[in-house]
Amino acid sequence: MTRLREDATAGQASQREDATAGQAREREDATAGQAREREDATAGQAREREDATAGQARQREDATAGQARQRADGHDSATASQGPAGSPAVVESAKLSKWYGQVIGLNDVTVSVPAGITGLLGPNGAGKSTFMKLMTGQLKPSKGTITVLGQPIWGNPSIFFRVGFCPDQDAFYDRMTGLEWVAALVRLNGYSEAESIDAARRALDTVDLLDAANRRIGAYSKGMRQRVKLAQAIVHDPELLILDEPLAGMDPLGRRKTIRLVKDWARAGKTIIVSSHILHEIESMTSNILLINNGRILAEGNVHQIRDLIDTHPHTVHIRAADPHGLARRFLAHDDVISLRFEEGAVVVQTAAPDGFYARLTELAASGEGGEIAEVTSPDDNLQAVFQYLVK
Repeated sequence: MTRLREDATAGQASQREDATAGQAREREDATAGQAREREDATAGQAREREDATAGQARQREDATAGQARQRADGHDSATASQGPAGSPAVVESAKLSKWYGQVIGLNDVTVSVPAGITGLLGPNGAGKSTFMKLMTGQLKPSKGTITVLGQPIWGNPSIFFRVGFCPDQDAFYDRMTGLEWVAALVRLNGYSEAESIDAARRALDTVDLLDAANRRIGAYSKGMRQRVKLAQAIVHDPELLILDEPLAGMDPLGRRKTIRLVKDWARAGKTIIVSSHILHEIESMTSNILLINNGRILAEGNVHQIRDLIDTHPHTVHIRAADPHGLARRFLAHDDVISLRFEEGAVVVQTAAPDGFYARLTELAASGEGGEIAEVTSPDDNLQAVFQYLVK
C-alpha cells in the first residue's frame, strides 16, 4: 500500500511537473510572441517616424531652397533696380585711427565710400590728408582696418596699380620736363618706354598741358604743377582716383576745366574721392560728402543739408592778378562783397555769396576784361564755425 501511494504520489508529482513545465513553455512562447509583436510594432512605428521625419526634412529643404531662390531672385531684381547704389563700398574703414606720437591724425573712423564722386570736406588740419594717405597705403593704421577695392591696402602693392593719387604737396624733379616726369612714373606700372611716352602724352593732353610737355617742371606755375600732378594720377588708367586739394592754386579757368574733368571721369566709371576745405569746390563736383574735423567724421551725406550753415559765414577769397585794383573796382559793384583789402600783387575779398562771386570771377577771367588772373585761393577756414556748431 505504501508503495502504491508513493507511486501514485510520484505519478501525480510527475504530472504536475509536466503540466507546470507545459504551462511555463506556453507562457514563455506567449511572452516571446508578445515581445516579437511589440518589437515588430516598435520597429514599424520607428520606420513610420523615420519616414515622417525624412518627409518633413525634405519638405523643409524644399521650402528653404524655394525661399532661397525667391530671395536670390528678389536680390537680383533689387540689385538691378539699385544700380551703382547697390554696389559694394570702394573704400571701407572700421575704427580706423592714426597717431603721430602724441598727436592724433585720425580718430576711430568707421565709414563706407561708395562708387561715384565723394567729397572729403574739412578745414586745414582736419585729417583729410592723413585719411587719404591711409587710403593709398602710404601710412600704416595705428588701430583699426581699411580696405580699398575689397582688399587691405597696407602692404598690398598689387592694389597700387588700380589707384591714382594726386597729393596736396609738390615733390618734383624740377630739371625734368613734364613729359619725362609723367613717363618715368608710369613705367613703374610695367609700361615699356614707348608705351609710357604715349600714355604720358595722352594724360598731359587730357589736363590741357601738352603744349608745355617739353618744358622743365621748375618753370611751371602753381596751376600747371597741379595739372601735371593730375596727369600722373590718371596716366595708368586707374579705377580709383584720390585727389587731395586738386584745385588749390589754379586760376578760375583751370578750376572749371578740372571740375569738368572730374565729372567726366566719374561718368566713365571711375570712383573719385576729392578733398577740399572750400564748400563751393566740393559742391560743384558732387553732393555726396564726408564732413571731417579734428580727425573724426562728423557727418556724411548730402552737401545741401549743411549749405545754409555755411552761407551764414563770410567767405574769403585771395586773388593774385596783374591788376588787383581794377578787379576790386569791378567787385565793389556787387552787394555780396563785404570787404576788400590789398596785398602785394593780390586782392583779398570777403563775400556773402560765394557761388555768385566765383561765377562772376570765372566770367571775368574768360573775357580778359579784368586783366590776367594768375591764382585763386581761399585761405579762410570758413567751415570752422560750422564744425564748432556741429560738435556742441
